[in-house]
Amino acid sequence: MRIILMGPPGAGKGTQGERLVEELQIPHISTGDMFRRAMSEGTQLGKKAQEYMKKGELVPDEVTIGIVKERLLASDCETGFMLDGFPRTVTQADALDKLLNEINQELDAVIYINVPEEDLITRMTGRRICKQCSATYHAVFAPPKTADACDKCQGEVYQRDDDKAETVENRLKVYLKNTQPLINFYKEKGLLKEINGKQDMDVVFKDIGQSLGRKW
Repeated sequence: MRIILMGPPGAGKGTQGERLVEELQIPHISTGDMFRRAMSEGTQLGKKAQEYMKKGELVPDEVTIGIVKERLLASDCETGFMLDGFPRTVTQADALDKLLNEINQELDAVIYINVPEEDLITRMTGRRICKQCSATYHAVFAPPKTADACDKCQGEVYQRDDDKAETVENRLKVYLKNTQPLINFYKEKGLLKEINGKQDMDVVFKDIGQSLGRKW
């Protein structure tokens, strides 16, 4: 099965992605993984990507698409794959379509875990982390037993700057603005499977399975 997994920050995409690749026995392919693999193997495209990344520049689409092709032609992708973090734009999505057609493959589904913005803000701004052992908590859903003190090591539990409301709201606005055209692109193709991410994680996973014609 060949799928793309999408979802805003805080939607639980990481958790569902792990369960999906385990259940379907397919590789989890993220943009970072692809770049690291291409660079470690010293492919020509990997070297090109490294040049841009060393300069702190964005890797051009043509290089990224080439690296995606290298990755999808690997033997572990013969029975399918789950793309995560790619494509990010309609231009990349169109290029992916052309690439899959070139290698005689096609997408089965695009899973979009949708959670209302206000719920995402609650999830993300509630995150707390221990300064000493990095244990994670949530101010609403999983607080430490003693306020501001880690259950494991008694270290100080704090909120990171990137989890503060203003930063979170800005991240979500940028994500939704950039992602909406991509959602519309796959909806028009009949590939988009929109999943209610507000539910319990087991229910979300069950719904994803049903959208793929699977029962688990």
